[in-house]
Parts: sequence; C-alpha cells; structure tokens
Amino acid sequence: MLKILKRNILYIAFFQALISTVGSLFFSEILKFPPCVLCWYQRIAMYPLVVILAIGILKKDKLMPYYVLVLSLLGFVIAFYHNLLYYSLIPEAAAPCAAGISCTTKFIQWLGFVTIPFLSLTSFAIISACAWISLKSSKEV
Repeated sequence: MLKILKRNILYIAFFQALISTVGSLFFSEILKFPPCVLCWYQRIAMYPLVVILAIGILKKDKLMPYYVLVLSLLGFVIAFYHNLLYYSLIPEAAAPCAAGISCTTKFIQWLGFVTIPFLSLTSFAIISACAWISLKSSKEV
C-alpha cells in the first residue's frame, strides 16, 4: 500500500493543485468573492503548479518535485502569513492590503475554522508534502 502511495504521490499533488485552482476560480468567478492582494500572490504560486505537475508527470521529469517545492513552499509562506493576519495573530496594520478588499475579510467559515486562507494553507502543505515524499522516495530507489 505504501509503495503504491509513493508511486502515485505526484498525482495526489496534481489533483490537489487542480482542485485548489478550480476552487479559487469558483470563489471569485461564480460566488463573486473579490481576491485580496495576498490571495493574488497565492494564486500566482498555485496556478502554475497544475501545468508543472501535469507536464512533469507526463514527461517523467525527475527534477519536477524541486520545481514544485519552490512554488508550493513560497505559496505556503504567503498563506501562513495570510492566516496569521486573518486570525488576528498579527495586527491588521501589517497587511499589504492598502487598497481594495481587506486581507482579513471573512467570506466563508465552515465548521467554525475552515476559511479561504486556511484552505490555501492546507493545499500548499499537501502539495509540498507530496513533492518532498517524491524526492525522498526517488533517492531511496
């Protein structure tokens, strides 16, 4: 079972990136939630991951997990910072959202804690973990 998971770990990362991309487009284009500045930066890190993962899987690129890790860890750091702002763990004055929608605007809050920044953080964490596992398992072979 573990061997099957390791062999298909990049597919999990791909589907996570695809679901995250479609989800962010759903929130902004269907539900009309305007993205804040930090959301835009997270999108900049997430959207290319779909293409990088798809091409890397098709071409069996052994270096692809490195490319994925760079973008997913960058997105993770931005999402982590966004969550700190969102949950008021750092003051809103530290937010880069000077104009437009605030980075702390609460659009959804499922189960009392699942928010858009939390979803983003979780997605980047899953993708980063998948890329890391892929790198570690390829070195074991």
